Amino acid sequence: MKGVSVTTNSRLVRLDALRGFALFGILAVNVWAFATGYYVSGIADPARDPVIQWIVSMFFETKFYLLFSFLFGYSFTLQADSAARAGAAFWPRMLRRHAGLMAIGSAHAVLLFHGDILTTYAVLGLVLLTLRGISPRRAVWLAVSLLVVSGVLWTLLGVLDVFTHTPIDATEVSARVAETVTAYQGTPETVVAEHLRRLPETLQLVVFVQAPSAMAMFLLGFAAGKRQVLAEPRRYRALWSWLLRAGAPIGLTGAAFYAYVVVNHPGSGTETLAMGVSILTAPLLTGAYVAALLRLFDTRVAEVFAPAGRVALSNYILQSVVLGVVFTAYGLGLVGRLSYGAIAGVVIGVYAIQLVVSALWLRSHRYGPLERLLRTVTTGTWPTAVRR
Repeated sequence: MKGVSVTTNSRLVRLDALRGFALFGILAVNVWAFATGYYVSGIADPARDPVIQWIVSMFFETKFYLLFSFLFGYSFTLQADSAARAGAAFWPRMLRRHAGLMAIGSAHAVLLFHGDILTTYAVLGLVLLTLRGISPRRAVWLAVSLLVVSGVLWTLLGVLDVFTHTPIDATEVSARVAETVTAYQGTPETVVAEHLRRLPETLQLVVFVQAPSAMAMFLLGFAAGKRQVLAEPRRYRALWSWLLRAGAPIGLTGAAFYAYVVVNHPGSGTETLAMGVSILTAPLLTGAYVAALLRLFDTRVAEVFAPAGRVALSNYILQSVVLGVVFTAYGLGLVGRLSYGAIAGVVIGVYAIQLVVSALWLRSHRYGPLERLLRTVTTGTWPTAVRR
């Protein structure tokens, strides 16, 4: 019995540490949607720093939401174990949980960040719920098939787009960028109105780009959870070694191509091709990140990131709250006014504070505020928040 307790604790620490580290990557990408109206506009920001933009595109974009998705799928197996231990019906429990995620995500998308991922997770989680009887092997094959089909389709579409692409009207796009900046600098009402205006285009991106990859990573995480990969990572040394020796070079090559195109040819037909290449290769780089981090987390470094990961939902929303206060009419309204270097400084500063505050919070609390709320919706009981 003692061994089971240790194994479970080790599994949770590694999972939380990975989730805590993923928060940094999510913040490093999401900040640009707040800080500049040019993000994913199709034209380059005249005030950009190409080096910082290249670093973000190379190492963060299209990688860290995949890591979060993998961890979501892994946590799904832990939710199933928790329901079994409690003797609770799993379907009703998970339906309530995903309804709670949908409510939190919808409020987040409208009030703070139109690029919210929680609503996508709430919907795709229901798909995973229907597939929960699938074997780990079949889950892996289905995940790989999703990634390959989606990536190949986008790559072929990109090749076609290279030869048939209609140039973007830079004047029209610049006018839309100015409207976004004006709305973010206006009032809280104009901020919300801008989020609502941009939700349809965001939905297209989610459905056709993010959703297939996120679902694939759900399945890989689900298979890993069934095999308790994070509980006993040493049993899978061959996998981690392959990801570092083969997955990392392939992933980095695809990431370099993606970053080069995004930085130097935004809005071109080649950017569509780069997206297809990224869909095919980014999961390998994400896997290499996991392999490297698991080696690092064999040390006390895991204790630095794990507290933030334990309250990841609260931290994810808190990031948007802080960025909203800094860059929009909810506070300082600095959108379009900070240099790229200063924005990078905001990312590092906010994340460092979250690491410290998360550790301090968990000294006296069992859950984060939103974790406690979601747990209440899931289980139908109001858990004790304060540690004794």
